[in-house]
Amino acid sequence: MFGCLGLGVLLQRVKEFPKNSAQVLNQFIIYISMPALALYFIPEIELNSTVLLPVGVAWICFGAAALFFWSLGKAFGWSRKLVGCLILTGGLGNTSFVGLPVIEALFGPDSLETVILIDQPGTFVVLSTLGIAVAASFSRGTASAGVIARKIFLFPPFVAFLLALLLNVLHLHFPSELKEVFQRLGSTVSPLALVSVGLQLRPEWRSKHWGFLALGLTFQLILAPALILALYYGVFGLRGELLQISVLEAAMAPMITASIVAASHGLKPRLASMMVGFGIPLSFITLAFWYWVLNVVIS
Repeated sequence: MFGCLGLGVLLQRVKEFPKNSAQVLNQFIIYISMPALALYFIPEIELNSTVLLPVGVAWICFGAAALFFWSLGKAFGWSRKLVGCLILTGGLGNTSFVGLPVIEALFGPDSLETVILIDQPGTFVVLSTLGIAVAASFSRGTASAGVIARKIFLFPPFVAFLLALLLNVLHLHFPSELKEVFQRLGSTVSPLALVSVGLQLRPEWRSKHWGFLALGLTFQLILAPALILALYYGVFGLRGELLQISVLEAAMAPMITASIVAASHGLKPRLASMMVGFGIPLSFITLAFWYWVLNVVIS
């Protein structure tokens, strides 16, 4: 992860590298990599009532972020583009490309089924629906319901998700050769997205974004997991590994693809890149804190 981020930063200094490289990488991710990931995972998920709590993590966090940042934006007169950027990057966590390896390292390979439930029907669908709606409505001040609906239903990852969900319901599966293609294409999301973020990461020490960066990361890394812990432990009475995974996934760094969507809609692209570029390394510290809370304080 750090290597790909650093590579993107270094490529900024290569004159032969096209200036619109980040935008090109973003489009490849949205049109190719993410749909492939959905087609690889979703048809294989077992759908039943036990999926509701892990799936709910992303929906709860995004809803809380929307209420939190919209309220602050109203109170302090922030621009709609700033509010939209903070909702997208502060309300959606990196539950897959950071979450998958971290959770597998802590809880073993059997935990990945829970991670996939949190990520695919959770974070992924929130981004493809509510996230696109936020991006469309906040990017130009106002957007009609028809424009928002069109953006959602023409968003390639969402189209792929609907197809994959239909296959799941019909108990149909892709042949293993095609699944391998999807897996290989989907695996390009993480390195390409991190390089894209690195290409756009230009810290300006006098930037007005630092305060908003701190606020966005405080919500994503501290307040969101605290909310999930309070709800799942205190209200729903959840215990054990499912509670731990749900809280840790809520505490992941900002979602790379959410920052790409924000940037592609003109929602403070530099702040969106900073949220990911600084959020990922910082999240390893806060994840250690939450792991300690779950295993020492709670248990």
